[in-house]
This record gives sequence, C-alpha cells and structure tokens, in this order.
Amino acid sequence: MTNITEEQIIDALRTVQEPELGGDLVSRNMIKNVQVAQGRVDFTIELTTPACPLKDQIGSEAEAAVRTVPGVTEVTVNFTANVRPHGGIPEQAAIPGVANVIAVAAGKGGVGKSTVAANLAVALAQEGARVGLLDADVFGPSAPIILGINGQPQAYENKQGQPMMIPLEAYGIKIMSVGFLINEAQPVIWRGPMASQLLRQFLYNVDWDPLDYLIVDMPPGTGDIALTLAQALPLTGALMVTTPQAVATADVVKAMQMFLRVEVPLIGMVENMAYFIAPDTGTRYDIFGTGGALALAEQAGIPLLGQIPIGMTVREGGDRGRPAVTLDAHDAYAEVFREIARQFAARISVMAYARDGNGA
Repeated sequence: MTNITEEQIIDALRTVQEPELGGDLVSRNMIKNVQVAQGRVDFTIELTTPACPLKDQIGSEAEAAVRTVPGVTEVTVNFTANVRPHGGIPEQAAIPGVANVIAVAAGKGGVGKSTVAANLAVALAQEGARVGLLDADVFGPSAPIILGINGQPQAYENKQGQPMMIPLEAYGIKIMSVGFLINEAQPVIWRGPMASQLLRQFLYNVDWDPLDYLIVDMPPGTGDIALTLAQALPLTGALMVTTPQAVATADVVKAMQMFLRVEVPLIGMVENMAYFIAPDTGTRYDIFGTGGALALAEQAGIPLLGQIPIGMTVREGGDRGRPAVTLDAHDAYAEVFREIARQFAARISVMAYARDGNGA
C-alpha cells in the first residue's frame, strides 16, 4: 500500500479555492486536523460561518482533490466554523461575547421586518450558529408573539457587581424584548431617551455571551430611537427589508441613508411579500408590484439576498408562535428563509475579510 503523507494531502487541498473569499483553503488556514491511516484520510474544514451557502461545494471539491492522491481509498470531510468578529469596535462599546451585531431595518412598518428578523435568527441557529434576537421595537414588540414565548427574564449580579438579565430562549436562539417586561395589553408610553436607555440595558446588561450573531429587530422608520440605535450600536451592518411597491421602497431609501450617514455598512436587501402563488391554480400574482427591491439594491450597490413570497402559513405561523422556518408546509417558504440566512452569513464573512484583510 502506498504510504500517504499529511504533506501530500495538504498539497492536494491547495488546489481547492474558497469560492467567495478567494485563495485556496490551505493558505486561508481553513484545513485542520488532517489524519491519515491505511488509505483513509480524515480532515476538517473550518468555515467562516456555520451557515455557509457553498459548504457542499467546498466539501465536494476538497474530497475530489484528496482522492487524486495515490493510495487514498476513503475520505471523510468534517466541518467546523469560526465566525470572525466585527473589528474596529472600541472596547467600551463592544458587547461581551458577541461577534456581530446586525440591524434588521425597514423604512416603514407593515413590511414584515419582524417576521424576517425572527425567521432569519432561527434559520441561522438551524445551521449551527449561536444567535440572539433583540426586539428593539419598544412601542410594538412582536418577538414574543412570533416566537411563542413568554416569561420574566431572571436577574443576577455579575462578578463586577453589575445587574444582568438572562435572556429567554426558544427555537435555539436567545431572545430579549420589552414584551417580556410589560403586560401585553399595556401601552408603552415613553419618551425617546427613556426607550433608548432601556435598549442600551438590553445590549449591555443581558447575558448574551457567546453569540456569533445578535440580530436587532429595529424600530420602523428613521425616528429618534432608530437614529440613536444606529449611532450607538456596535453594528457590523444593516439588513434592509422592503416590499416591492414604490411607497415602501421610497421609505427604505431614507433608512438606508440614515445608516450610511453614521457609517454603518449595508449588508443587503430582502424583498418580503414579493408575490403570491395561488394554491388552487399555481398562478403568480404580483400583488404589490414587482422589481422594486431589485432596482433599489442595484442602485445602492448591495445584493438582493432573496425574495419571500406571501404565504398563508408564514402569517399563521407568526400568529401561533411557530416561525416559518420550523414548518413543512409548502407556503411556509422555509427554504427561502434558510437560503437568505446563508447568503446573509456569507455576506458578513466577505465584508469582514474585505474590511480586516485576507488573513485567517
């Protein structure tokens, strides 16, 4: 039997490129724990995110490359992930244990921003990421309903004597919302500074650690609270949500400009309620028009990460506390949400390497 060496396997893997970041897997230090025994090769690929949309492609190409080595009879490819934290944040602004904070925002209410944020968070968790969801819409908290969770967060003091809260958990994600602290029928009548202070406590006095992604469901529009959050949050970037019609895309332009003015990068755009497929005929209806989000994304120079159709099950699941990504019905469009989550995670990885350089 041919004596296979670890160096031969490493050399073979140098031919496999990282399709989004560029460069080969070895030079990017993505190959770990190579083991060779009697023709059997076992190694691990360390991805930049558990939700990598090209995971299968990378794995297949790596396996094919290793099989070109003479004497190899069996190949096992394992995966792990190391999500790169958002750099350049002053130590006092960083949220302990949180690698990336992402705002999910819209120019106006009613476009399904909270539905997108919740399903995005759960979809990332399904892919293996460590995820938190902060419901920052203090005047209309919806996370408790969408995720079907209620309760009072437990409080304790940390080693520094600071009061901390333990977020609630559902569907594999950590969740904090003002809806956990007030009666659901009680209106929140607060001025902007009071609401902003509460949200700051939700960031720094909640035990989020450890998280790859903290998804912040932003208040709609560009009012005082939204602007304060955009300025104060240690944001990796913002994901914009819109529907196709002009009245929605016109408002999302204002929200995009708000983030750009405070130097928050735009990760991409999601078009919600993009179209409707009639269940009885299969006919597509563009209820809110068509092409609005794509045109806006191209104008802004950001990717359109996906289009989510209108689905009865999406709405019903949100009302019953069952996110669409946990349901099997065809009009839950679970795989559409999951693919958006993968593209979202990949975009964050690409932005991180472009910002901080190409080193591993």
